[in-house]
Amino acid sequence: MKLFICSLLFLTLTACSSNSVDDRNCNFLLDIGVNVSIDLTLPQYSQLTFAGNSVYLENQGNAGIIVASTGVDFYAWDAADPNHALSDCSVIIPSGLNGTCGCGDENTYNFVTGTLAGNNGLNCPLKNYRVQVNGNSLLIFN
Repeated sequence: MKLFICSLLFLTLTACSSNSVDDRNCNFLLDIGVNVSIDLTLPQYSQLTFAGNSVYLENQGNAGIIVASTGVDFYAWDAADPNHALSDCSVIIPSGLNGTCGCGDENTYNFVTGTLAGNNGLNCPLKNYRVQVNGNSLLIFN
């Protein structure tokens, strides 16, 4: 009976899978601490008060941060293409609610979902940061 219980316990423990959805190929970006506040009343961020716009914040995260507005919600993403090693061409250039990296394959990402448009067999979504709205300020952090 002990052998049966031990075998059952062993099978139960080894049959469990990890809940992690991390793709082992998505390892180009570093976990860099981000804690930045932006004031939407400043001219450089005022376009975020209108739906469908995005802005680029330099010197944050891996290659900057892109903040996008849907008119209802705000989203913040690392501006480094997660499907490329960090380089000058892997910085995503925002255009409305989408952005494209400057590398030859021109990966294009959606700033609402963080996913790659057209997939192209690549699995790495953009690195997301949390956004907290406080009046006319946005706190972006991880």
